[in-house]
Amino acid sequence: QVQLLESGGGEVQPGGSLTLSCVASGGTFRNGAMGWFRQAPGKEREFVAVVWRNAGNTYYGDSVKGRFTISRNSAKNTVHLQMNSLKPEDTAVYSCAAGMGVILSSVRLAAAYNYWGQGTQVTVSS
Repeated sequence: QVQLLESGGGEVQPGGSLTLSCVASGGTFRNGAMGWFRQAPGKEREFVAVVWRNAGNTYYGDSVKGRFTISRNSAKNTVHLQMNSLKPEDTAVYSCAAGMGVILSSVRLAAAYNYWGQGTQVTVSS
């Protein structure tokens, strides 16, 4: 059973940066896609970014495009989310997700992902 563990959350001022990391353990997960979702209080879960092992292709949600960068180290089963120019509206619990059958048309759907982490809190506040 694959387990995902996130780290790197915290509190930062607007305009600041944070890097989240996610490590997959309990099995080999060097194929497929790994990504991030977030959920703010009272709001629906929102797709943030995804990276595929094959060619390292990436895709981003509209609200983070140009500010966030996702990267992956398949040999270490890890994925990172570099978040720059953070805004108060980026405040949320960020969860790592992984799936074997994620395709471009399904990246925004939580149901496309097989495994989920517990989440890490990111707070952007002055």
